[in-house]
Amino acid sequence: MSLRDDAPLLASYLDALRSDAAPFTIPGHKRRAGRLDQGLGQVVDGDVPLYGGLDTTKLSRGRLADAEARAGRLWGADWCRFSCGGSTHGNQALCLALGRPGDEVIVARSLHRSTLLGLVLAGLVPVWLPTRIHPATALPLGVAIGDVAAALDAHPAARAVLLTEPGYLGAISDISRIAALAHLHGVPLVVDQAWGAHLGFHPGLPPHALALGADAAVTSAHKALPAYSQGALVLARTELLDPQRLETAFEAGHTTSPAGSVLASIDACRALLETRGPELLGRLLDLVDGMRRRLLAEVPGLVVPDAQLFGAGRCDPCKLVLVLPGTGADGVLVEAELIAAGVPVEMADRDTIVPMVTVADDADTTGRFLDVLIPSLRRHAGTPRDVAPSISWDLRPEQVLDPRTAYFSPSRTVAVRDAVGEVSAELVALYPPGVPVLAPGERITEQVLDALLTARAHGVRVAYAADPGLATLRVATLR
Repeated sequence: MSLRDDAPLLASYLDALRSDAAPFTIPGHKRRAGRLDQGLGQVVDGDVPLYGGLDTTKLSRGRLADAEARAGRLWGADWCRFSCGGSTHGNQALCLALGRPGDEVIVARSLHRSTLLGLVLAGLVPVWLPTRIHPATALPLGVAIGDVAAALDAHPAARAVLLTEPGYLGAISDISRIAALAHLHGVPLVVDQAWGAHLGFHPGLPPHALALGADAAVTSAHKALPAYSQGALVLARTELLDPQRLETAFEAGHTTSPAGSVLASIDACRALLETRGPELLGRLLDLVDGMRRRLLAEVPGLVVPDAQLFGAGRCDPCKLVLVLPGTGADGVLVEAELIAAGVPVEMADRDTIVPMVTVADDADTTGRFLDVLIPSLRRHAGTPRDVAPSISWDLRPEQVLDPRTAYFSPSRTVAVRDAVGEVSAELVALYPPGVPVLAPGERITEQVLDALLTARAHGVRVAYAADPGLATLRVATLR
């Protein structure tokens, strides 16, 4: 059986590609841009819209609703929507659905910038949960159940708990216990599971967030799964969440011209998981395990964490993370060689390299990658250095204003060293991972500035700041 037999949006997309229709609808290229310019046609002639493409403009055939219902059943959700705006849109939609401006929410400080800006849009006030750090590797471990309990006890009016699971480097908190604790306090647990769309579909993988008791989850179909970029799912159970509020919040930021190719690819990935998930993910687990064993055997001093380090069920075993301090190598220099050889990685800083390995890889692609990576690591090996946590994880911010108030407050631009002691009016992150190092409303400290400037000097991208060179920062003008 082909995927199209179990994926209504994929079937509609493939039918549209074969049709000889002459639509008088948008998009303006009408899948004939190749007649105007060959290069442009290569980009857009496969672009079929949802409205007037996969379905009628009135959605009278129900293709999208059918596909979303199938995904909801697979993940155990009673509400599901497909997004063409990535997990960014999904996270912001859930923030809008949780409460009113001024309401508190308990939030892991390892949140992605999309959730932080969701708090700004919704006017929610975060109560930050610190990230626990593994002492030997300086890797983030997620949040501790005791920190969640203390936050809920100290803030009884909080409307939800928001986590990012798995974290960017693969660690997973004790979601089932945190969900039970949140429910004991009568609030939902909402999980940004952007990096975990594959979780729960093989016995060697941890369950996905909804299976562990979460009330809502956002997941990217284009990260761990082979969907079109920007494809994501927003899934929820509605015992503690209002389905109408979810719907209106989702629509508030959703495009009114969704790309059928993105939607069809999400539907196809759902069908792929449902029909071949254990087979494909089993192969992926074997592939990553083989890469991990080869790296450890051939690169002295390298640390490549696995479930033995984090504990059973507390990490994504498909996530390959290379911890470099024991080798003495600089990850940014190694990354440059990987890019030059045509095998770029998802993330690299001085101490860490993260290659993204997925079900689309095989022994040929991973072998090619390791044949470049291992000699590069050896070439750049040097004196081992101490491990130190990235500032993206090791944050204990002083929140002076809530993010929305700071975001919209009067502000001024000051020289970066003059910003110490001021309140940030902007969001600044190292990218990847896109975790805010400075959030609007937080006190700017010398430690944070030193960490940002050092990372930039080491070749890491500083993102979202008004001045990406960090000569200046925007600070709130407090009345």
